[in-house]
Amino acid sequence: MSARRSLHDAAREGRLLVKICGITSPADARLASDAGADAVGFVFWFMSPRRVSPERAAQIARELPGSVLRVGVFVDAPRDEMARVADSVGLDLLQLHGNEPPEALVGLPRPALKAVRVGKGFTQEEAVRHTDRAAGIVVDTRLPGDTQILGGTGLPFDWSLIKGLADRVPFLMLAGGLGPSNVAEAIRSVRPHGVDVSSGVESLPGRKDPAKVRAFVEAARAAAKETDR
Repeated sequence: MSARRSLHDAAREGRLLVKICGITSPADARLASDAGADAVGFVFWFMSPRRVSPERAAQIARELPGSVLRVGVFVDAPRDEMARVADSVGLDLLQLHGNEPPEALVGLPRPALKAVRVGKGFTQEEAVRHTDRAAGIVVDTRLPGDTQILGGTGLPFDWSLIKGLADRVPFLMLAGGLGPSNVAEAIRSVRPHGVDVSSGVESLPGRKDPAKVRAFVEAARAAAKETDR
């Protein structure tokens, strides 16, 4: 089954997809998988404290069961670089977190989720304009002012700004400041098709906390059951 199909099947069936991002070690990958995560994310952006090399990501990916989606996170990366990394790591999905325009999603080596940052002045059309080419949309926090932090901020945004957006896009992944204590509220408020967490389940940047990972997945699953998502 293709990654695009698995995303769309999850959206159509109301089955919440849980992704643990910023994986940097085999132990954390196994932790995410054993806790019940559907996907793990490898960050290849050079400025991220959670960055891994393609070689390291490939080593980690080989230890994951085939049922877990391997997602590569890129920021304004050249197409040939993404193709090379996708092949060497065995990625199922790309997640584009830069300023990529909709046309940049054409002809990519894997289906792609397009991240859109939400903050003051955000309109849902910023996300919807990508839907003809993206397999789905990731909504993350936009910090005020000029910043180089494009994800993993640990801060949530105003969820009311994306009310109803899940009905306008093929697949909506909610990110930005999620953790065990607020993921249930977020799911009830936004009704996303998936949730994405990184810093909210860490003990240190790039190192996952086992208790937080398990608590996050459990809280997300319980909330999804309540909301039929």
